[in-house]
Amino acid sequence: MPVIAVDCNGADLGPGEVAAGARIAAEQGSRVVLFGPAHELGEAHPGIEIVDAPLSIAKSADPASAARASPEASIVQAARAVAAEQAQALVCAGGTGAALAAGLFNIKRTRGIYRPALALPLPVPGHPVTLLDVGANVEARREHLVQFAFMGAALARTVFGVGRPRVGLLSNGEEAVRGSRLVVEVHDELAQRASSAPEALEFIGNLEGDGLVGGQADVVVTDGFTGNIALKLMEGTSQRTLAAVRDAATSSARARLGGALLRGALRRFRAEIDPELQGGAYLLGLRRLGVVPHGRFTRTGFAQAILRAERGAREDIVGQTQRALAQAGALREAPVSAPLASLRQRE
Repeated sequence: MPVIAVDCNGADLGPGEVAAGARIAAEQGSRVVLFGPAHELGEAHPGIEIVDAPLSIAKSADPASAARASPEASIVQAARAVAAEQAQALVCAGGTGAALAAGLFNIKRTRGIYRPALALPLPVPGHPVTLLDVGANVEARREHLVQFAFMGAALARTVFGVGRPRVGLLSNGEEAVRGSRLVVEVHDELAQRASSAPEALEFIGNLEGDGLVGGQADVVVTDGFTGNIALKLMEGTSQRTLAAVRDAATSSARARLGGALLRGALRRFRAEIDPELQGGAYLLGLRRLGVVPHGRFTRTGFAQAILRAERGAREDIVGQTQRALAQAGALREAPVSAPLASLRQRE
C-alpha cells in the first residue's frame, strides 16, 4: 500500500481540516504522513504519522526562492520524504507554486520530461474530461504540449478507466489550420505521434471552447495560461448558475414548492459537478505523482485528494506516462556531449 506525504499548511480552513480529511482517507485504508503544525493536526490515528513542520511557504511571493531557502518548510519536508521513497506520492494543500518548486527541486522531473503539467478532471455531468495544463506553465512550446497530451491520456486511462482516451487540442476552430502558430505546429506533431502509438491515445484534432464540456474528448490540451483562464471561467459560471437556481427556487411560495419537488435531483446534480469529489489537480511529469487540491476544499476534498494520489501511485501513472511517451518517440533526448558531437560531425 503506497504511503502519501501530505503538506497540511496553506489550506483556507487550516491544517486541522486537512488532517480531518486524512483521517477519512485512513479509515478507508490509506497510509498517510502529515507535515504541519502538530498542535493543530489532532491526535494520532491508525494509518497516520505526524511530522511537526509549522513553517509554511504556501503564500510566498517567490515560491522557488522560498523552497530553496526553507528546508524546514512543510512542503519541502513532504517532497523530500517522497524523494527518499519514504512515501510514494505527494499531496499539497497549499499553493501550487510551492508544490511545483518543492517537487522540482527534490522529487525531480522524470527522465525525458520537458515540463511538469497540472491536469484537472473537470466535473462535467455525464462525461468527465481532463484539462491540462491548468497553471503550471504560463508559456509552452510545441514539444511541451505534445508531452502533455500523452500525460493526460495516461491519467485518463489509469485513474478513470478510459481504454483509449480521445485527446483534443484547444483552439479557436476545429480545422487543422486554425489557431496560433503554436497550435498548428502541435496539431501536426500530435497527429504524427498518435499514429505511431495508437493504443496510447486517439487524437481527434482541434476543439473549440464549447468542446470542453461537449463530450467529444476525454483529454483536452492547452498551455497553462489559457487552461487556467478556462478553468476559472467554468468554475465561476457553474457557481453563479447554482446560486441563480437557488435564488429562483426560493423567490416565492410557488417557487419554493417547485424547489422542494426538485430538491433530490438538484442535490445529485450539485454532487456531480462538485470539484471536491475530483480531489484536485494532478501534478504530472515528476518522478513521483503529486496531487494539488484547491486551498478552499473541506475535509471531503482533501480525503479525495489523498485517495486519488494513492490510486495513482498504486497504478503507476508515472511509469505508464513514461512508456507511452517512449513509444511515441516524444521523450526529450539527453544533450549530446561535446566529444560525441565532434565524432558525429566527422562521420
